[in-house]
Amino acid sequence: MNDYSDYIVVDPQICSGKPILRGTRIMVKNILGMMAGGYSIEKIRETYPELCTEAIQAALEYASIIIDEEQIVAHG
Repeated sequence: MNDYSDYIVVDPQICSGKPILRGTRIMVKNILGMMAGGYSIEKIRETYPELCTEAIQAALEYASIIIDEEQIVAHG
């Protein structure tokens, strides 16, 4: 796996500073939502042909790192 920073950028001028895949306006959260909805990497590539498999994997890696750094607060 390549370093996710090769594929993920945060620019306050693009998508209100949400993390996106470099060279696109496709947000990491869109990729996560598609995966949560049952899409495979191949199906995501069909939907976004401008993305390579490594970019999609970088989005997943980025999300994993962010979640790992978050402080989780238990509810209930």
